[in-house]
Amino acid sequence: MSFIATEPGHTPHPADSSVAPERRATIVNDGWFPDIDLSALRDAMRLDGTVTHERLVDAVTGAIADVNAQLGTWQATQLSAGFGSLGDVPSPVIDGQSVRLTRYRSAVYRLAKADLTARYRDYDSTKSGAARAEELETTIDDDRRAAHWAISDITGRRRTTVELI
Repeated sequence: MSFIATEPGHTPHPADSSVAPERRATIVNDGWFPDIDLSALRDAMRLDGTVTHERLVDAVTGAIADVNAQLGTWQATQLSAGFGSLGDVPSPVIDGQSVRLTRYRSAVYRLAKADLTARYRDYDSTKSGAARAEELETTIDDDRRAAHWAISDITGRRRTTVELI
C-alpha cells in the first residue's frame, strides 16, 4: 500500500491582499488578450495539487506567450481595425461569453496542460511507468492539436489535417 499526499488544488483569490505576489491567482496578460485565472484553469483541466503553483505559473506563462505569438499578426489586423481587445472583436456569444475569448482560454489551457503532462510523465521509470508515458504522449498530442484548432478558429482559418500515405 502507498500514500501520496498532494497540496490542495485551490489557488487564492486575487482580491486577498494577504496573498504573496508569487502565489497570485491570475496571470495578467498584455491588456489585449484576457488574463488567465489559475483556479479556473485547474478546474477545467482537472489539475490537482500534484501540480505545484510555481510549475503551473511557468506552464501558463509559456502557453500565453506561445498563443499570443501565434496570434500576433491577426491581433495587429484587429488593432488596426479599431478593436481594443479580443473581447471587442465581433464574435458569437454563448452563455454570455465571446466565443473567441472562450477559444483563447482553451488554447492557453490546453498548451499549459500539454507542457505539464510532458514534464510530469517522467516520474516513474518502471516498465509500467514507461507504458504510462506512451499513453500520455497521445494526451499531449491531443491537447496540442486542440490548442492549434482553437487558434485557427479564433482567426477564421480552416483546420487542416494532412497525413502522408
